[in-house]
Amino acid sequence: MNASVIFILIHQIIFQGMFFAKNVSLHRRLGIPIRGKNREANLSIGFIILFILISLLLGLFEAPFGTFNLLKRTSALAIALTLIVANLLVAVASLAGLRDSWRVGVMEDQQTDLIEGGIYSFSRNPYFLSYLIMFVDYTVLLQNIILIVLSLIGFAMIHLMVLKEEKHLIALHGGKYRQYQKRVPRYIII
Repeated sequence: MNASVIFILIHQIIFQGMFFAKNVSLHRRLGIPIRGKNREANLSIGFIILFILISLLLGLFEAPFGTFNLLKRTSALAIALTLIVANLLVAVASLAGLRDSWRVGVMEDQQTDLIEGGIYSFSRNPYFLSYLIMFVDYTVLLQNIILIVLSLIGFAMIHLMVLKEEKHLIALHGGKYRQYQKRVPRYIII
């Protein structure tokens, strides 16, 4: 097994492990569902799984199809490692910062607090941002055109989920959320 595959596997164990632990612990503590059954969330979850599996396959077989060598292998690994650290830090801060307001997908029947502090004072959607970082990370690591195309699709899918969530938060929090939108960018700079 090569370094890229090990890198992706270790990252996914940590990244998805944090996600799973947050979901299970919050569901147990609150005693209510925390995962919405909306189409956008389900499609995005399926797409993210597909992206991870394709990344693993490309790394495992060192696929020559679509590979480009824009960066030397050591440079790609160094950038990828930096991006993974950023991904995990953003994910941890997001999961911790949202406290009991964490939900997977929009749940219109539940009232949650509007969280504006911590990492949420820099980005309105830091956990979604962590997935965008992951797309870039694996693309840099494996330097494959297939991952560039999939990353662009992934960015669009994540953005659609964010737009749906924003509509829900406006309906839930009204002017307070609109003021938050004016102060804090959606991702980092936009």
